[in-house]
Amino acid sequence: QVQLVESGGGLVQAGGSLRLSCAASGSSLSFNAMGWYRQAPGKQRELVAIISSGGITNYADSVKGRFTIAGDNAKNTVYLQMNSLKPEDTAVYYCNAVTIERLGYWGQGTQVTVSS
Repeated sequence: QVQLVESGGGLVQAGGSLRLSCAASGSSLSFNAMGWYRQAPGKQRELVAIISSGGITNYADSVKGRFTIAGDNAKNTVYLQMNSLKPEDTAVYYCNAVTIERLGYWGQGTQVTVSS
């Protein structure tokens, strides 16, 4: 079993920055990939960024050049640095992890609100 705990969300003005963290704990901490998804009101959950165990990253087109995902394997933590935030980035951000056993886990979500 894996638990994911997100932190770092909040309210920020457009153009500002936030850094999200997701700490993993539990009995199976070997991951194929960890990533961030978001869900805005009335919309489907969408991929924001993902990082593989080998450090390969992938981003949604809407955040390329503004967001950076990074992992700390020693701390079992993944980060999402969000710069130049826009009102359309407002959403609940969820951490996701896929173990080497191909089991997927979600965090509880953290709210990010960007005011114009």
